[in-house]
Amino acid sequence: MSGILNSSIGRKFAMALSAFFLMVFLLQHFTINLLSVISEDTFNNVSHFMGTFWLVQYVLQPVLIFGVIFHFIMGFVLEVRNRNARQISYAKNNGNANSTWMSRNMIWSGLAILAFIGLHFYDFWLPEINTKFIEGDMSGLLPNGEYRYFEELQHKFVDVWRVVLYCIAFVFLALHLLHGFSSAFQSTGANNKYTKGLQGFGKAYAIIIPLGFVFIALFHYFNH
Repeated sequence: MSGILNSSIGRKFAMALSAFFLMVFLLQHFTINLLSVISEDTFNNVSHFMGTFWLVQYVLQPVLIFGVIFHFIMGFVLEVRNRNARQISYAKNNGNANSTWMSRNMIWSGLAILAFIGLHFYDFWLPEINTKFIEGDMSGLLPNGEYRYFEELQHKFVDVWRVVLYCIAFVFLALHLLHGFSSAFQSTGANNKYTKGLQGFGKAYAIIIPLGFVFIALFHYFNH
C-alpha cells in the first residue's frame, strides 16, 4: 500500500477509490434520510436497524470514518503537490485557461465540507455514541415508547441558522462533486466510449443528491 501511495498515479488512484466509496455512502445516507420525508415509521425502523446492527456499527462505521479521514488527507497531499507543480506551469502559460474554477478550488470546497462534517458529527454522531455506549441505552426509544430518531432529526432543523449552514454546505458539496466525480473516473482510467454517459451521470448525481439534502432540511424546518 505504501508503495502505491509513493507514486503520483497511485495516490490519485487511491484518492479516486476513496471518492467512489464515499459517494456510495452518500447515496445510501440520502436514501435513508429521504425516508424521513416519506414515512416517519419507516425512517425510525431503518435508522434503528442501522444504529444497532453489529456489522454496521463495528465494521462499516469504522471503515467509513477511515475512508473520510483518508480522502481528506490524500486530498490535501495532492493539492499541495499540484500547487507546487502549477507554480512552474503558470510561469510558462496561463494555468487558469486550462482548468475550471471548481478544479482549482477543490481544497476550499473540501474544507467547507470538512467543517460541515464536524457540525454533523456534533449534531448526530456524538449524541448517538453517548446514548448507546456511555448511557448504555440501545433501545432507541423515547419515554413514550416511540423511536427517537425522527424526533431527533426534526429537532436539529428547528433553528434557522443551522438550516442555512446545512444548505450552504450542500452547495459546496455539489461544487466538489461536479469536478470530483469526473476526476475520479479519469484517475481510474475509465475514459472510453462511455465517458460522456459517465460525465452526464456524474453531473446529475452532483446536483440531485445535494439538492435532495437541501430539500430534506427545508422540509423538516417548515414542518417541525
